[in-house]
Amino acid sequence: MNIITCIKQVPASSNVEVDPKTGVLKRDGNNVKMNPYDLYALEAAFQIKKGQKDINIHAVSMGPPSATIVLNEALYMGADDATLITDRRFAGADVLATSYTLSQLIKHISKYDLIICGKQTTDGDTAQVGPEIAEFLHIPHVPYVKKVIEVKEKSIVVVSGYDLYDEKVEVDYPCLITVEKDSYVPRLPSFKRKETFESYKIPMMTLKDLEDQDPEHYGLSGSPTQVEEIFPPNKTMESEMVEGDGKTLSKKIFDILKESRYV
Repeated sequence: MNIITCIKQVPASSNVEVDPKTGVLKRDGNNVKMNPYDLYALEAAFQIKKGQKDINIHAVSMGPPSATIVLNEALYMGADDATLITDRRFAGADVLATSYTLSQLIKHISKYDLIICGKQTTDGDTAQVGPEIAEFLHIPHVPYVKKVIEVKEKSIVVVSGYDLYDEKVEVDYPCLITVEKDSYVPRLPSFKRKETFESYKIPMMTLKDLEDQDPEHYGLSGSPTQVEEIFPPNKTMESEMVEGDGKTLSKKIFDILKESRYV
Protein backbone atom coordinates (compact mmCIF):
# COMPACT_ATOMS: atom_id res chain seq x y z
CA MET A 1 0.00 0.00 0.00
CA ASN A 2 1.15 3.53 -0.81
CA ILE A 3 0.02 6.34 1.51
CA ILE A 4 0.48 10.03 0.72
CA THR A 5 0.23 12.50 3.59
CA CYS A 6 -0.22 16.21 2.83
CA ILE A 7 1.44 18.53 5.34
CA LYS A 8 1.99 22.28 5.54
CA GLN A 9 4.32 24.79 7.12
CA VAL A 10 2.37 27.45 9.05
CA PRO A 11 3.27 30.48 11.21
CA ALA A 12 4.20 29.49 14.75
CA SER A 13 2.57 32.60 16.24
CA SER A 14 -0.01 35.27 15.45
CA ASN A 15 2.75 37.82 14.81
CA VAL A 16 2.96 37.48 11.04
CA GLU A 17 3.79 39.96 8.30
CA VAL A 18 1.49 40.64 5.38
CA ASP A 19 2.65 41.61 1.89
CA PRO A 20 1.03 45.03 1.34
CA LYS A 21 0.79 44.52 -2.44
CA THR A 22 -0.65 40.99 -2.64
CA GLY A 23 -2.38 40.84 0.75
CA VAL A 24 -0.97 37.37 1.50
CA LEU A 25 1.14 36.15 4.41
CA LYS A 26 4.91 36.37 4.11
CA ARG A 27 6.40 32.90 4.45
CA ASP A 28 10.15 33.29 4.87
CA GLY A 29 10.83 30.18 6.93
CA ASN A 30 11.26 32.08 10.22
CA ASN A 31 9.05 31.35 13.22
CA VAL A 32 7.23 28.47 11.52
CA LYS A 33 6.09 24.98 12.46
CA MET A 34 4.20 22.03 11.04
CA ASN A 35 0.45 22.54 10.90
CA PRO A 36 -0.78 20.85 14.14
CA TYR A 37 -3.59 18.97 12.40
CA ASP A 38 -1.03 17.38 10.06
CA LEU A 39 0.70 15.77 13.02
CA TYR A 40 -2.48 13.74 13.59
CA ALA A 41 -2.65 12.87 9.88
CA LEU A 42 0.92 11.58 9.98
CA GLU A 43 0.27 9.57 13.11
CA ALA A 44 -2.80 8.00 11.49
CA ALA A 45 -0.55 6.88 8.63
CA PHE A 46 2.03 5.50 11.06
CA GLN A 47 -0.65 3.55 12.95
CA ILE A 48 -1.88 2.04 9.67
CA LYS A 49 1.67 1.00 8.83
CA LYS A 50 2.33 -0.40 12.31
CA GLY A 51 3.60 -3.96 11.92
CA GLN A 52 3.32 -3.83 8.11
CA LYS A 53 6.42 -3.87 5.90
CA ASP A 54 4.71 -3.37 2.54
CA ILE A 55 3.33 0.12 3.32
CA ASN A 56 5.13 3.23 2.09
CA ILE A 57 4.35 6.66 3.54
CA HIS A 58 5.16 9.61 1.30
CA ALA A 59 4.90 13.12 2.84
CA VAL A 60 4.24 16.00 0.42
CA SER A 61 3.99 19.74 0.87
CA MET A 62 3.52 22.91 -1.17
CA GLY A 63 5.43 25.99 -0.11
CA PRO A 64 8.73 27.88 -0.26
CA PRO A 65 12.04 25.94 -0.15
CA SER A 66 12.10 26.45 3.62
CA ALA A 67 9.13 24.06 3.89
CA THR A 68 11.68 21.22 3.72
CA ILE A 69 11.92 21.79 7.49
CA VAL A 70 8.49 20.22 8.12
CA LEU A 71 9.10 17.49 5.53
CA ASN A 72 12.30 16.54 7.35
CA GLU A 73 10.30 16.47 10.57
CA ALA A 74 7.86 14.05 8.92
CA LEU A 75 10.77 11.83 7.85
CA TYR A 76 12.21 11.83 11.36
CA MET A 77 8.78 10.90 12.73
CA GLY A 78 8.34 7.90 10.42
CA ALA A 79 7.64 8.86 6.79
CA ASP A 80 9.57 6.91 4.14
CA ASP A 81 9.76 9.57 1.41
CA ALA A 82 9.07 13.28 1.00
CA THR A 83 8.52 15.71 -1.88
CA LEU A 84 8.17 19.49 -1.97
CA ILE A 85 6.31 21.31 -4.75
CA THR A 86 7.69 24.85 -4.89
CA ASP A 87 7.61 27.64 -7.45
CA ARG A 88 7.21 31.41 -7.20
CA ARG A 89 4.26 31.08 -9.57
CA PHE A 90 2.39 29.17 -6.85
CA ALA A 91 2.55 32.14 -4.44
CA GLY A 92 -0.72 33.65 -3.24
CA ALA A 93 -2.78 30.54 -4.02
CA ASP A 94 -6.21 30.27 -2.40
CA VAL A 95 -7.62 26.90 -1.32
CA LEU A 96 -8.72 25.99 -4.86
CA ALA A 97 -5.36 26.74 -6.48
CA THR A 98 -3.55 25.03 -3.59
CA SER A 99 -5.70 21.92 -3.94
CA TYR A 100 -5.15 21.84 -7.69
CA THR A 101 -1.37 22.18 -7.30
CA LEU A 102 -1.23 19.35 -4.76
CA SER A 103 -3.45 17.16 -6.94
CA GLN A 104 -1.06 17.73 -9.84
CA LEU A 105 1.87 16.74 -7.63
CA ILE A 106 0.05 13.59 -6.52
CA LYS A 107 -0.66 12.76 -10.17
CA HIS A 108 3.07 13.16 -10.83
CA ILE A 109 3.87 10.75 -7.98
CA SER A 110 1.14 8.49 -9.46
CA LYS A 111 1.38 5.60 -6.99
CA TYR A 112 -1.09 5.98 -4.14
CA ASP A 113 -3.90 4.04 -2.50
CA LEU A 114 -4.72 6.36 0.38
CA ILE A 115 -4.22 10.12 0.84
CA ILE A 116 -4.35 11.47 4.41
CA CYS A 117 -4.69 15.17 5.23
CA GLY A 118 -5.19 17.06 8.46
CA LYS A 119 -8.74 18.38 8.85
CA GLN A 120 -7.62 21.98 8.28
CA THR A 121 -4.71 24.38 8.71
CA THR A 122 -4.29 26.89 11.50
CA ASP A 123 -3.50 29.73 9.08
CA GLY A 124 -6.57 29.23 6.90
CA ASP A 125 -9.11 27.16 8.85
CA THR A 126 -11.17 26.39 5.74
CA ALA A 127 -11.03 22.56 5.92
CA GLN A 128 -11.48 22.59 2.13
CA VAL A 129 -8.09 21.57 0.68
CA GLY A 130 -8.38 17.85 1.40
CA PRO A 131 -11.86 17.40 -0.13
CA GLU A 132 -10.91 19.56 -3.14
CA ILE A 133 -7.80 17.43 -3.79
CA ALA A 134 -10.09 14.39 -3.89
CA GLU A 135 -12.42 16.13 -6.33
CA PHE A 136 -9.55 17.05 -8.67
CA LEU A 137 -8.33 13.43 -8.55
CA HIS A 138 -11.89 12.07 -8.99
CA ILE A 139 -11.64 9.83 -5.94
CA PRO A 140 -13.98 9.45 -2.92
CA HIS A 141 -13.15 11.14 0.37
CA VAL A 142 -14.25 11.02 4.00
CA PRO A 143 -13.78 14.16 6.17
CA TYR A 144 -13.42 14.59 9.95
CA VAL A 145 -12.06 11.09 10.59
CA LYS A 146 -11.77 10.39 14.31
CA LYS A 147 -10.54 6.81 14.09
CA VAL A 148 -9.39 4.19 11.61
CA ILE A 149 -11.28 1.00 12.44
CA GLU A 150 -9.91 -1.47 9.89
CA VAL A 151 -7.55 -1.46 6.93
CA LYS A 152 -8.63 -4.01 4.36
CA GLU A 153 -7.04 -5.13 1.12
CA LYS A 154 -9.30 -2.98 -1.08
CA SER A 155 -10.92 -0.56 1.36
CA ILE A 156 -10.60 1.25 4.68
CA VAL A 157 -13.16 1.53 7.48
CA VAL A 158 -13.20 4.75 9.52
CA VAL A 159 -15.33 6.68 11.99
CA SER A 160 -16.21 10.18 10.81
CA GLY A 161 -17.38 12.66 13.44
CA TYR A 162 -20.00 15.35 12.85
CA ASP A 163 -21.62 17.87 15.18
CA LEU A 164 -24.49 15.67 16.33
CA TYR A 165 -23.40 12.13 15.45
CA ASP A 166 -20.58 9.81 14.38
CA GLU A 167 -20.71 7.74 11.22
CA LYS A 168 -18.91 4.51 10.40
CA VAL A 169 -17.85 4.51 6.75
CA GLU A 170 -16.14 2.01 4.48
CA VAL A 171 -14.54 3.49 1.35
CA ASP A 172 -12.66 1.79 -1.48
CA TYR A 173 -9.13 2.69 -2.58
CA PRO A 174 -7.92 5.01 -3.93
CA CYS A 175 -9.47 7.49 -1.54
CA LEU A 176 -8.72 10.46 0.70
CA ILE A 177 -9.48 11.06 4.37
CA THR A 178 -9.04 14.17 6.53
CA VAL A 179 -8.14 13.53 10.16
CA GLU A 180 -9.49 15.33 13.22
CA LYS A 181 -7.28 16.62 16.03
CA ASP A 182 -6.83 14.38 19.08
CA SER A 183 -7.59 11.32 16.94
CA TYR A 184 -4.14 9.98 17.80
CA VAL A 185 -1.21 11.07 19.94
CA PRO A 186 1.51 12.25 17.54
CA ARG A 187 4.97 10.81 18.16
CA LEU A 188 8.12 12.88 18.47
CA PRO A 189 10.81 12.95 15.78
CA SER A 190 13.42 10.25 16.27
CA PHE A 191 17.13 11.13 16.57
CA LYS A 192 17.96 7.70 15.16
CA ARG A 193 15.81 8.36 12.08
CA LYS A 194 17.41 11.78 11.74
CA GLU A 195 20.79 10.10 11.47
CA THR A 196 19.36 7.62 8.97
CA PHE A 197 18.07 10.42 6.73
CA GLU A 198 21.13 12.64 7.15
CA SER A 199 22.12 12.23 3.48
CA TYR A 200 18.54 12.21 2.15
CA LYS A 201 17.80 15.14 -0.15
CA ILE A 202 14.14 16.03 -0.47
CA PRO A 203 13.12 16.21 -4.16
CA MET A 204 11.76 19.59 -5.20
CA MET A 205 9.19 19.74 -8.00
CA THR A 206 8.29 22.92 -9.91
CA LEU A 207 5.65 23.90 -12.45
CA LYS A 208 7.68 22.42 -15.32
CA ASP A 209 7.46 18.96 -13.69
CA LEU A 210 3.65 18.88 -13.69
CA GLU A 211 1.28 17.58 -16.34
CA ASP A 212 -0.57 20.90 -16.49
CA GLN A 213 2.04 23.64 -16.97
CA ASP A 214 -0.36 26.52 -17.59
CA PRO A 215 0.66 29.22 -15.03
CA GLU A 216 -2.87 30.66 -15.17
CA HIS A 217 -4.08 27.64 -13.18
CA TYR A 218 -1.78 28.28 -10.20
CA GLY A 219 -1.03 30.88 -7.56
CA LEU A 220 -2.86 34.20 -7.64
CA SER A 221 -3.75 33.73 -11.32
CA GLY A 222 -5.55 30.46 -10.60
CA SER A 223 -7.32 31.70 -7.47
CA PRO A 224 -10.97 32.75 -7.85
CA THR A 225 -10.82 34.11 -4.29
CA GLN A 226 -9.10 37.48 -4.31
CA VAL A 227 -8.03 39.10 -1.05
CA GLU A 228 -9.16 42.74 -0.80
CA GLU A 229 -7.28 43.46 2.40
CA ILE A 230 -5.66 41.53 5.23
CA PHE A 231 -4.07 43.03 8.33
CA PRO A 232 -3.28 42.09 11.92
CA PRO A 233 -5.90 43.48 14.33
CA ASN A 234 -5.02 46.41 16.55
CA LYS A 235 -4.62 45.26 20.13
CA THR A 236 -5.85 47.83 22.63
CA MET A 237 -6.85 47.72 26.27
CA GLU A 238 -9.17 50.19 27.96
CA SER A 239 -10.31 50.21 31.56
CA GLU A 240 -13.14 52.01 33.30
CA MET A 241 -13.84 52.22 37.03
CA VAL A 242 -17.46 51.98 38.15
CA GLU A 243 -18.72 52.49 41.68
CA GLY A 244 -21.98 51.98 43.48
CA ASP A 245 -24.08 49.28 45.12
CA GLY A 246 -24.75 45.89 43.55
CA LYS A 247 -27.81 47.00 41.60
CA THR A 248 -26.08 50.11 40.25
CA LEU A 249 -22.92 48.19 39.31
CA SER A 250 -24.82 45.46 37.48
CA LYS A 251 -26.76 48.11 35.50
CA LYS A 252 -23.57 50.00 34.58
CA ILE A 253 -21.71 46.82 33.56
CA PHE A 254 -24.67 45.73 31.43
CA ASP A 255 -24.76 49.13 29.72
CA ILE A 256 -21.03 48.97 28.97
CA LEU A 257 -21.34 45.48 27.51
CA LYS A 258 -24.35 46.52 25.44
CA GLU A 259 -22.56 49.60 24.11
CA SER A 260 -19.60 47.41 23.16
CA ARG A 261 -22.01 45.01 21.45
CA TYR A 262 -21.14 42.03 23.63
CA VAL A 263 -24.83 41.48 24.44
